[in-house]
Amino acid sequence: MIHDWRAERTRRRDSFDARNDTIQDERSVTVLRLGVGVIGIVLPLALPLGNWLFAELRGLSTAEFWPASMSGAYYTSTRNILVGSLCALGVFLVCYRFDRRDDRWSTAAGVCALGVALFPTTPANATTFQTTIGALHLVFAGLLFFVLAMFCVHSFRDPHYEQRRWVGRGYLAAGVAILALLLLAVVAGVTHFGTDWTVRPVYLCEWLATWAFGAAWTGAAFELASATGALGRSAALPHQSGARAVPADGPTANP
Repeated sequence: MIHDWRAERTRRRDSFDARNDTIQDERSVTVLRLGVGVIGIVLPLALPLGNWLFAELRGLSTAEFWPASMSGAYYTSTRNILVGSLCALGVFLVCYRFDRRDDRWSTAAGVCALGVALFPTTPANATTFQTTIGALHLVFAGLLFFVLAMFCVHSFRDPHYEQRRWVGRGYLAAGVAILALLLLAVVAGVTHFGTDWTVRPVYLCEWLATWAFGAAWTGAAFELASATGALGRSAALPHQSGARAVPADGPTANP
């Protein structure tokens, strides 16, 4: 059945006016999604490469340039990259506004990202205080990955509106992968499996999980931009519920 874009635009505009939610314009939503996605894609590689580069510039050994975990980079030369990226991620997520459910999820995820940045993981030979801070770090990190997985499973996949089947399946796969990799990271950390590997299993699981949510958020940004022309003009949001619909040519404009 052919989707009636004109009727859909009119209905969405009326819905937005009636609810008067604090929803951002399409361009802002697209840019924030892209910002979250880029951080997720770049950060796992920036940490070891940054350590290697800093060691080379200082004439030090590059044997240990891979951190034991992404959080472990806090105690390496790339501490500022890790903390800065997490703070940027937290700000993007807190500022993200789409609909009421997503607003709550993104705010919670943003607070967790800031918590991961401000409460570092437990170092070697930790004091009782550092162990407590490290426990909070694990809680924030686990909740962050969980909420980002829920975005992939329940937010970007919207069964109420037309969406290519393979796109929805891609979001679902990303969400499931994040949850599975999070579980594997916990198991690897508890059992100390692969501690003699160059790239340790915990880092590998975090790396792939971060790439999964980065790819999902980047894909969601391009999907929204493609569907609405968000980077060039204001238009309806055909794939997402509760979105603002302000078509450039009015409700009777051609799709």
